[in-house]
Amino acid sequence: MKKLKQEKEIKEISNYKYGFNEGELSSLSVGKGLNEQIIRDISKIKQEPEWMLNFRLESLNKFEGMSQPNFGPDLNFIDFQDYYYYTRATDKVVDSWEQLPDNIKKTYDRLGIPEAEKNFFMGINAQWDATPVYEQLRQEVSDLGVVFTDCDTALKNYPEIFKKYFGTLVPSTDNKYAALNSAVWSGGTFIYVPKGVKVERPLQAYFRINYQQAGQFERTLIIVEDDAELHYVEGCTAPIYSKNNLHAAIVEIFVGKRSHVRYTTVQNWSDNVLNLVTKRSLVEEDGRMEWVDGNIGSKINMKYPSCILKGDRAQGDTISIAVAKKGVYQDAGSKMIHLGKETKSKIVSKSITFQGGTANYRGLAFIGKDAINSKARVECDTLILDNQSHSDTIPQNKVHNNESQIEHEATVSKVSEEQLFYLMSRGISEQEALELIVMGFLEPFTKELPLEYAVELNQLIKMDMEGSVG
Repeated sequence: MKKLKQEKEIKEISNYKYGFNEGELSSLSVGKGLNEQIIRDISKIKQEPEWMLNFRLESLNKFEGMSQPNFGPDLNFIDFQDYYYYTRATDKVVDSWEQLPDNIKKTYDRLGIPEAEKNFFMGINAQWDATPVYEQLRQEVSDLGVVFTDCDTALKNYPEIFKKYFGTLVPSTDNKYAALNSAVWSGGTFIYVPKGVKVERPLQAYFRINYQQAGQFERTLIIVEDDAELHYVEGCTAPIYSKNNLHAAIVEIFVGKRSHVRYTTVQNWSDNVLNLVTKRSLVEEDGRMEWVDGNIGSKINMKYPSCILKGDRAQGDTISIAVAKKGVYQDAGSKMIHLGKETKSKIVSKSITFQGGTANYRGLAFIGKDAINSKARVECDTLILDNQSHSDTIPQNKVHNNESQIEHEATVSKVSEEQLFYLMSRGISEQEALELIVMGFLEPFTKELPLEYAVELNQLIKMDMEGSVG
């Protein structure tokens, strides 16, 4: 019996490419649990200004008075005293991979991060549990006045601009997990792109949860001034543990006039991670915000990237996928809030469920009374591979003027016997045929990814689908 259990565990781990563990590593931890003293300890370790400590304590107070979300999966099982809210793997952030501790270096080597930096990215920020461990920005980008660092450093080195924007788009009163993040946040990414600067290749951040029962609560704060461009890519993985990890991040993005920002996420958490994230952008006149959002893994994933289209002719786009197998509950979507005149938005959502997984689309298209001549389009497509899996489409579409329009289209389908028979009649196995159909279904999403990520994503989904036939 013990041998069979071990074989099962080995098979489960092998199906998740990034479930390896080079060993837990922590030079400092504030201990398990959440209370005022923990918050004070975190702020003291970071040597933060008094206003930030007060912000954290106020956020904790708000968190304690808030209920769990009244939609989506039931989260009442979460014991907030059962997590480590601050662990530090190293005492400093380095700018050379060779300076990292061996455990961290081996992990990032196996994840392919140094190679990606060398061949593709203009800068990279790597975070391990609660703190950043590595940062690098190419000199030609730095010379343009671009700032790319972690939020802890930004608080110290760029206090005026940090305080001006921090917490203004996602206040701690927004939801329970925004309040939690605001109380215990650490690390994350800060990017400032000056007026007229176009960053030609992406900047990347890579988030790794490695400590069992650790929480990761990074902040991402991106300010792109007028007439500028940025593509930011974010990757996420974690080892497989028997107990849950908690990830509750906040992303705030400010898109200037005539600027263009693309935020690409390839989230590939292990199936013991609770991923409860708030992402929001504010788009000024003639600006454009694009969310390219890939969701694979997580025990529970609740994430709805949002655009507030404040300026006239502002645009917002979200294209996302959610892949759910046994033990995975994806509740994801997007929100488009039209405030300016002649604004446009488009949401394209692709979901796949198999082996008893759940993948729901939940979204909002809102056109305000002053957003005349605006257009919103929502497309939700779900592919269900068996009779045990589940998917719902839960849209909210609201128009408050008579000169705008919303289009909504939703489909739920199964793989047809005719499709499988046609492919198998040409010498393709049933499993390979199913994978081809799935990859074709996801093609609108994968074509938006950098080539390296598209290839990797296809491999990850194929591994997830092993054994889905029969």
